[in-house]
Amino acid sequence: MSKRKRNSRLTPDKRSRLSQPEPSEEDETGGNVMSTSQSVIGEVGIIESISLKNFMCHSLLGPFEFGPNINFIVGNNGSGKSAVLTALIVALGGKALTTNRGSSLKGFVKEGESSADVSITLKNRGHDAYKPEVFGKSIIIDLRISSEGIRTYKLRSETGHVVSSKKEELSFILDHFNIQVDNPVCILTQDMSKHFLHSKRESDKYKLFMKATLLGQMKEDYSYIMITKTMTEDTVEKHRETLQELKRKLQEKEESKKNLASLDEMQQTLNELNNQMAWALVAEVEREMKTMRERIAAEERSTVKYDQKVEEWEGKVQEANRTCRELQDQLEGVTVRMQQLQPQCAELKKQAQACSQVHKTAEAGLHRKKTNLRDLEKDKDQLNKRIRELKHSISQSNSADTRARVERMNHIQTELEDLSFQDSTLAQQIDQCNQASAAAKEKLTRMSHEEQDLQRAMESKQRKLASMESGRDNRLCRFGEQMPALLRAIDEADRRCQFKRKPVGPLGFCIRLRNPELGLAVECCLKALMLAFCCDNHADERELQRIMSRHFQQGRRPQIIVSTFTNTVYDVRNGAVNHPDYPTVLQALDIENPVVANCLIDMRGIETILLIKNAKDARRVMQCGDRPLNCREAFTREGDQVYYNRYYSSEQDRAHYLSGDVEEEIRHLQSALHAQRTQLDCLQQEMQEVTEDERQHQTLLRKAHDDRKAGQKLSRRLKAELTELQNFEEPQSEDLKPLEEELEELSSRISVCREGFEVVRNQVLTHKKEYEEAEQLYRQQREAFNSIAEEAEPIKEQLSNSDQKLERSKHHKQHYEEKRKTHVDMIETLKRNLNEKEQELQASIAKASEICPERLDVRKTAKSLDIEISRLKHKINTHQHQHGDRDTIVRQYCEAMDNFKKVDQQVKGMEAFIRQLTKVMDTRFRVYKELRMYYSLGCKYNFNETLSQRGYFGKIIFDHKNETLSISVQPGKSGKADLSDMRSLSGGERSFSTVCFLMSLWAIAEARFHAMDEFDVYMDMVNRRISMDMMLKIADCKRHRQFIFLTPQSMSFLSENNFIRILQLKDPDRSQSALPFTQRNPE
Repeated sequence: MSKRKRNSRLTPDKRSRLSQPEPSEEDETGGNVMSTSQSVIGEVGIIESISLKNFMCHSLLGPFEFGPNINFIVGNNGSGKSAVLTALIVALGGKALTTNRGSSLKGFVKEGESSADVSITLKNRGHDAYKPEVFGKSIIIDLRISSEGIRTYKLRSETGHVVSSKKEELSFILDHFNIQVDNPVCILTQDMSKHFLHSKRESDKYKLFMKATLLGQMKEDYSYIMITKTMTEDTVEKHRETLQELKRKLQEKEESKKNLASLDEMQQTLNELNNQMAWALVAEVEREMKTMRERIAAEERSTVKYDQKVEEWEGKVQEANRTCRELQDQLEGVTVRMQQLQPQCAELKKQAQACSQVHKTAEAGLHRKKTNLRDLEKDKDQLNKRIRELKHSISQSNSADTRARVERMNHIQTELEDLSFQDSTLAQQIDQCNQASAAAKEKLTRMSHEEQDLQRAMESKQRKLASMESGRDNRLCRFGEQMPALLRAIDEADRRCQFKRKPVGPLGFCIRLRNPELGLAVECCLKALMLAFCCDNHADERELQRIMSRHFQQGRRPQIIVSTFTNTVYDVRNGAVNHPDYPTVLQALDIENPVVANCLIDMRGIETILLIKNAKDARRVMQCGDRPLNCREAFTREGDQVYYNRYYSSEQDRAHYLSGDVEEEIRHLQSALHAQRTQLDCLQQEMQEVTEDERQHQTLLRKAHDDRKAGQKLSRRLKAELTELQNFEEPQSEDLKPLEEELEELSSRISVCREGFEVVRNQVLTHKKEYEEAEQLYRQQREAFNSIAEEAEPIKEQLSNSDQKLERSKHHKQHYEEKRKTHVDMIETLKRNLNEKEQELQASIAKASEICPERLDVRKTAKSLDIEISRLKHKINTHQHQHGDRDTIVRQYCEAMDNFKKVDQQVKGMEAFIRQLTKVMDTRFRVYKELRMYYSLGCKYNFNETLSQRGYFGKIIFDHKNETLSISVQPGKSGKADLSDMRSLSGGERSFSTVCFLMSLWAIAEARFHAMDEFDVYMDMVNRRISMDMMLKIADCKRHRQFIFLTPQSMSFLSENNFIRILQLKDPDRSQSALPFTQRNPE
């Protein structure tokens, strides 16, 4: 250890340097100690250089320039030897667990850094070079590991040009060069070498042998192929069973084909009946035409009768008109006389009314005087009565008063009970009114909410209607009132270069229908995607979201889809539906922009959705039998959605965005707005009725409260009276003098009132006489007027009768005119029908001639022929139902024959494949066993050869059946002691033996380079030196391979040359970011 420390403190000038002087001619011709070996060096797959940055605990290592043959990386612990080997494994695609340095890639990033970089240069020369026209003479592999553990590659050419960034390309390169980073024979890490040194299991050594020679991979391939063969044999057996079933079906179809002879005879008879039916229909049309001609002639003869009736009633109308004019003149004379008396009668009526008003006023004054007089006399009587009662009360005893008081108390008690019952009844009525009022208020609140919803819906439709009316030629208005402003904002943002690529949308505006009838179906399919926008990247999405927030402050915003824009539409031929009768949504649309088409394919799969106009056909296609290949669902013309196991009806009744007629859309909006306005009026009227009901409930409630309060007030008063009666004390005698004085005063007032009453009564009599005189004059004038009016009544009655007679005459005249017109129209209609029948006859003759060119004399009626044809068709259909129709039978027979031949060919092909596979696998397994034997012998031979370098003797025993490999080693000369198991050896001897075993694997394994880390850690100086000599000798013999040895030991005893390169690492300095290294050259 002290020697290693002294070496680590050497100055850079005394260390090994990377630069190597050109060899002299003596070296080239044999001056080197290994000049007897082959001079061929590796041309492909070896490592030329490697560099590390921020890898593990090292800021910078390298670049290391490796030689083509032997390379030693020398340095003390912590200098970065194992980091170089770990970087080599990870950069060439190895897993983190393979390195035994961490469980994940992010553990290889230096702490505090965001990423780690590894760069490896592979040699790529000679005839085995990988794509030399692309990569050149070297392949540069750049690996970057992020702090999250994400690994990214860049594969560069010799000039530094990036060729690929895919790991698959790296896998192709490693397979081409046969580089296996997880094979310990190729790269042996510290932990793996310790494992082999301390492993006591013979199966581990056998696995190493199998992995190094690739025999394990061959064995796995053989097992997989045998499993595939077994599965193929099972498939062949199933196909044999299917073949028997197809053969049975073929025999059935062949039998059905033979039964077609009787069907041909029935078909021939049917053709003859069809010929007769064609000419029978012609004969029937001719008979109908003959009947029509006869009827037309009869109707034309009856036209004269209607003309006579019209002339007769025309004369009666004229006579009635003359009578009406004479009566009208008489009535006008009477009317003039009545108009002359009208002003006098009106004046007399006015005077009578004035006298009547004066008389009524005088009577009212008389009534008031009479009322006052009656009130005074009443007060006088009451006062006399009071005086008498007082006098009587004084004279009578108290017994009568007591009985009256008891009766009053009983009466009050009865009234109190009635009031109590009335109070409970009113309480129930108040409760019912409160409940009814609360229900009315609740209903009114609910209806108020409905009114608000209707008003908001009407306002939305009014805005949409105004938008569409203002832009009748702008289809964009259908997508919402905010959409035109939004697109203008997007255009303005695009002009300002705020988007990398201008967003596309709304998607519904970017598509056109090939068939306008499918508009509703397409809208129901795409739904919210009709308003969606598509962005090329997330930055554009965020900018579009910001613009939308200004235009869609309320309600939902359109959906934004992020998908990379392309200039071509996806090739969906393999996954699309191809139906001969019905188009897919993709086929029904005319889409100019490939971005829109690709977006709809990604988001909705429009290439897999069929559009079927008829719902019945949609159910038949999707739910009866095998549905079309790749078809997920279908939509009908009405927007119904059809799956193979369910059916959903559409809630939408018409297309909103893809309708071709803007005026129709405006009319629909106006109609919907009118319907909602009518609904709002009905709702408001109902609200008024509910409000009136609630008001009535409130009125009844207030009345009930008032009645209850009045009853409670009366109850309190009665209770007070009852208490007062219960506490009554006998009345005392009163002084009668004040009452007598008041009586005298009332008597004087009554006398004065009587005098005034007599005066007013005389005035009333005078006014009454004046009124009667004026009324008499008015009646006389009115009687004169009525007598003249009575003269007009007979005239009016005669005039009314004449008018009625005139109207009846006009009605009869009009009736016969209409009948004549109807009769003439009927004749014209019959003539037109005759012409149509003529055309129908010609068409029937032409059609019959097509069916049967020669006219047949048919005696049967068309009805009887139709019955025979129907019966024969039923018989043919029954036969076809039992055996199938001709085309179906022939088609099914051909299909059965094709299926039988197809499956038979498949079975024969798979049987031939199984026979060939069995033959190939027998040969492969035999070669596998021979190759395993050759590799085993070569490993044994090379193991003994390497052991003999130190005078050891050993033996390797292979047990291929149990998959074990045992190694026995005899230190010293053979024959002196028995062979010992490796577990009985010392650490150095066991390490030496393990190295010998690895070198024996090197001899038989094909690898471009070998790397070993601290292989000599447990060896003593003698074993280390012998092992080193052996490895150098093997490396010298294999100049076409590259060897990389990592050791902390000093290699000062070796001299560098063209085939040996020593890289001396410096002890790490924690204060510096890069670890310098130099190459040591001999003096």
